Amino acid sequence: MTHLSVNINKIATLRNARGGNIPDVLKAAIDCERFGAQGITVHPRPDERHIRYQDARDIKPIVTTEFNIEGNPTRQFIDLVLEVNPDQVTLVPDAPDALTSNAGWDTVKNLKFLQEVIATFKKEGIRTSIFIETDLKMIKQAAKTGTDRIELYTESYATDFYEDREAAIAPFVEAAEVAQKVGLGINAGHDLNLDNLAYFVEQIPGLLEVSIGHALISDALYLGLENTIQMYLREVNRVKGEG
Repeated sequence: MTHLSVNINKIATLRNARGGNIPDVLKAAIDCERFGAQGITVHPRPDERHIRYQDARDIKPIVTTEFNIEGNPTRQFIDLVLEVNPDQVTLVPDAPDALTSNAGWDTVKNLKFLQEVIATFKKEGIRTSIFIETDLKMIKQAAKTGTDRIELYTESYATDFYEDREAAIAPFVEAAEVAQKVGLGINAGHDLNLDNLAYFVEQIPGLLEVSIGHALISDALYLGLENTIQMYLREVNRVKGEG
């Protein structure tokens, strides 16, 4: 079964635009779970332009499903994760000024660094995942880092989906098959939406989790948060071969 983790960064972006506490990020996390989400994801960045470090601290005690913190493993980020002790940490190599995550790890170049960071988290019982593209060499090398899972960076799939979905999904299927062979669990995220989600879930073997934020929160502006989460869950759980 593939789980849906809702990234609530965009709710924090809206809150920060005016200051104060509207919308309430903590209430949003609780509501997402109440409406069926099987996890909550946050991605605090150094400038705290959306999720703040304190948000991560405040969310941990109220989450009853899975709490996933993602980000670049700077010293500040590592300290936050060790303090909060989430269920999962997803390591993303984004620059401090990156608008959004836009590349996966070079697990060859960064092998030693990732081994050290991941060992630190695993010592505290935190499941680890690393953001990665479909380069098979990088995926095989990822197994040497000690990570439990990889998160497939799905922007290229989402971009190419409307032109040729079979061609768009092909490298991700191969990547997932290789990941399974080397003992890695598989997550996925970035630009997945109501159009392309079901096909991705249907085609990717062993897909454990999808993390979706921007599209889901944007859809919720029109459709309502509860209805939108239910719509995404239906896509995640659609029977293979349907539609």
